[in-house]
Amino acid sequence: MNVAGILKGKGADVISARPSDTIAAVCNILGSKRIGAVLVIGADGDILGILSERDIVRGLAECGNECLAQTAADWMTSSLITVAPSETIDNVMALMTQKRIRHLPVIEEGKLAGFISIGDVVKSRMDEVEREAAALRDYIATG
Repeated sequence: MNVAGILKGKGADVISARPSDTIAAVCNILGSKRIGAVLVIGADGDILGILSERDIVRGLAECGNECLAQTAADWMTSSLITVAPSETIDNVMALMTQKRIRHLPVIEEGKLAGFISIGDVVKSRMDEVEREAAALRDYIATG
């Protein structure tokens, strides 16, 4: 299984924010969509960064409630790590573990193809293990 398989199952829709959106507005998006991060997209459609729950907690720890009036651009992580749709699930799991990240933009031919989370990756891997176990049970039952 690879990243393209995850996107095929979950779709390529990406929840995003503008760099000028306040942290309070982004918190509303995260809460209402029940997600842990958004991509910050510029007016030209370029990915400028990612804003996660961790970034927001860091902002609150440093600035208190004043952080909520600041912008996504103020607190986003701008050094992005991305993956291609062809990347294997095992490689993505290793990357997320090594870099201590939970969300990855998927880039294909220089364009945003989707956005995956550690939850998507774990679900994909669990589904794969279940399919393998079922195949082994079928093999044993017919063998």
